[in-house]
Amino acid sequence: MDPGASSPEKQDKENLVGVKSKGLGVGGWILFSFSFLLMIITFPISIWMCLKIIKEYKRAVVFRLAIQADKAKGPGLILVLPCIDMFVKVDLRTVTCNIPPQEILTRDSVTTQVDGVVYYRIYSAVSAVANVNDVHQATFLLAQTTLRNVLGTQTLSQTLAGREEIAHSIQTLLDDATKLWGIQVAQVEIKDVRIPGQLQRSMAAEAEATREARARVLAAEGEMNASEALKSASKVLAESPIALQLRYLQTLTTVATEKNSTIVFPLPTNVLEGMGGISYNNHKTVPNRT
Repeated sequence: MDPGASSPEKQDKENLVGVKSKGLGVGGWILFSFSFLLMIITFPISIWMCLKIIKEYKRAVVFRLAIQADKAKGPGLILVLPCIDMFVKVDLRTVTCNIPPQEILTRDSVTTQVDGVVYYRIYSAVSAVANVNDVHQATFLLAQTTLRNVLGTQTLSQTLAGREEIAHSIQTLLDDATKLWGIQVAQVEIKDVRIPGQLQRSMAAEAEATREARARVLAAEGEMNASEALKSASKVLAESPIALQLRYLQTLTTVATEKNSTIVFPLPTNVLEGMGGISYNNHKTVPNRT
């Protein structure tokens, strides 16, 4: 390979207008002189045709004899020479590009529709006019393609959970691709991810089953903790019998406060057992006396 030969990328950059400037040449300067002389001869009529007003948020890219100037002109008044100058106005304000819903097949073979929005601005009016035919249409089509390519490498769960990371990745790719067009991508946002209705029902059923399983686990853990607490409480009550009577009285107070129409008076179980034993003994002794 010839070391003196330049690479294809270097040749492409040199062919871009605005990267390598060219002079007017001898013939160009002669025509420039004639045009300037014509403007002076037809003064002051020509001044109304040669002076142009450029707004603050716009720039004018002037082509003199079809050769683009090194820098864009404006804002304010600019001078356009008759017959040899032509200019194109470029808006430098931020442009909103709505990406229509794109049908995408994710990495896990799920068909989704994703739309988004891209915010960009032109930072180099010269490159935006001279290096691409329609900079806004080119950016719009590139944004659609980049969105499909990036989301095609992600699963559905990654797409739903990692929108910010995906948007940042799309912004980086767009910014690198449109740099030679004089475009700076400010922000990329994914607006909505639409999935088929059948898949939505399946995901809802899966989520509901997961919540039910979690609720059952929590209920079982609660029952276990309650049983352990009751076991500890029974040990405490067994050590002090009078505490059981106090608990009976506390329960009676609570019931009387909440439902005062119903009064429940608890009896100790040992008293009931004693009463049951006495009645049984009396029942056995009565036939013997007869």
